[in-house]
Amino acid sequence: MKTADLYIRVSTDEQAEKGYSQRAQEEMLRKYCTLNNVSIRKVIFEDHSAKSFERPEWGKYLQFIKKTKGQSDLVLFLKWDRFSRNAGDAYRMINLLRQYGIEPQAIEQPLDLSIPENKMMLAFYLAAPEVENDRRALNTFHGMRRARKEGRYMGMAPFGYANKTDEDGKKYIVVNTREAVIVKWAFEEVAKKVYNINQVYILAKEKGFLRAKSNFWSMLRNPIYIGKIFLPKYKDEEARLVNAQHDAIISETLFNEVGDLLDGRKTPRINLKVFSTAELPLRGFIVCPHCGRMLTGSASKGRSRYYFYYHCMLGCKFRIRADDVNNQFERQLNTYIPRPEMLPLYRKVLIDNWNKQSTDLTQERQKSQKEIENLKKKLAYARDLLMEQKIEADDYRDLKNQYTTDLQRLEAKISIEKEHSSDINQLIGKGLDSLMSVRNMYASAEMDVKRKIIGSIFPEKMSFENKSLRTGRLNEFVKCIYMIDSKLPKNKTGQNENNFALSCLVTPSGFKPETPTSVVWYSIQLSYGAIPYWGCKYR
Repeated sequence: MKTADLYIRVSTDEQAEKGYSQRAQEEMLRKYCTLNNVSIRKVIFEDHSAKSFERPEWGKYLQFIKKTKGQSDLVLFLKWDRFSRNAGDAYRMINLLRQYGIEPQAIEQPLDLSIPENKMMLAFYLAAPEVENDRRALNTFHGMRRARKEGRYMGMAPFGYANKTDEDGKKYIVVNTREAVIVKWAFEEVAKKVYNINQVYILAKEKGFLRAKSNFWSMLRNPIYIGKIFLPKYKDEEARLVNAQHDAIISETLFNEVGDLLDGRKTPRINLKVFSTAELPLRGFIVCPHCGRMLTGSASKGRSRYYFYYHCMLGCKFRIRADDVNNQFERQLNTYIPRPEMLPLYRKVLIDNWNKQSTDLTQERQKSQKEIENLKKKLAYARDLLMEQKIEADDYRDLKNQYTTDLQRLEAKISIEKEHSSDINQLIGKGLDSLMSVRNMYASAEMDVKRKIIGSIFPEKMSFENKSLRTGRLNEFVKCIYMIDSKLPKNKTGQNENNFALSCLVTPSGFKPETPTSVVWYSIQLSYGAIPYWGCKYR
């Protein structure tokens, strides 16, 4: 009497489409063994694809027959496609089983492999399911590629989007509002070049980006967020971006700017920042009055709550209550708020300075425009060479891709400059409004904004004198505001506040030429670049 092992395999889709349930296969195999007087030693149940033999239960079975060599004669299965759907792998596995003294056999497609002609039938039985698999995979590939060409995103939605299905069963993605806010914030923070990308990732995790760091880097490269889908190269079709049906989360300009930073086309001048808790905003800005080292901060647990302190390390015992220092700093912020009657002067000086700087921007824009024209001429010349068959089609495609990429980058650069030029009056107004309420803005801001405000006002470290906070050198812009406010007298009671308070310091007419604006200009040396941390986002 022969001894056999029963191999029963089914995958989820086959069970749904063809009814290849494990129970039905086992029943038919046991019936075959009873009719043919074959004893059953072991039954193996597999729920895995037959594209390869990397299957969990089959691997265990191979280890089993190595230890029990010679104790079984057959391994039985329903059809050859239950055994394998890859002809090359199937032949290698058949030879391996024969080395262990086991003959594979399909009860519904029996073959005596000792007869040479039967190997032709075996090749057919093995090749048919492989062809079926390949055809199904090819149809799926073409269907997904067609969907991408139509702008439909296929697969699991990336962070910032959610999967949906319409009434016809077609899948699509929509913007996830909560996650989209994090995505847009992350791109903007990377473009600002204030934090490096790893620090932006840490901050994004605090906001709700619960993905791995590799997913964060992939997100910064994914054109899905500008409403485009990448279509890879296939045969004669070149790789390209197609317009998607879903809504974009960020602008193409912002995406290209981040891409330039990642590719090294823009030098990322990153100012590494010190992370701090809400109770210790001045950590990293104060030096120890005893040893001159930078103060850190931490919390001490009291009876009912935690108390925060700024303190030194490495043997130095200096420490001071954090809330006292924070209150002293906030009181000092009021010192650097300009008087309302000075705002027209600031606006005038800033606009004059911008007009001078915009001359350089205009020249840069003209230079970029000339480069665009030269690239278009080169592209047209390459096209003519292709028509005259003086260059190969592959060379033309390479040139076209190179010139097109450069054109898109230059056009995006020009659009940024135009956008910023048109918004200058609005940006200056917003910056001056923020300047008037810097203390309130500081008190209600998040930690990273607080630290930007501190760093913009005090470029040098602060210290203590008799436990009183002493600030270092002021930013020149803030210093001039403080100088003007301290030297100009306030309006007397009943005096018209619309009268310009600077007139008493200007040389009278006739003695020498009137220069009220230029005097202030050269004395305070204002520049527009000092405003961004007070609410103006333009750099």
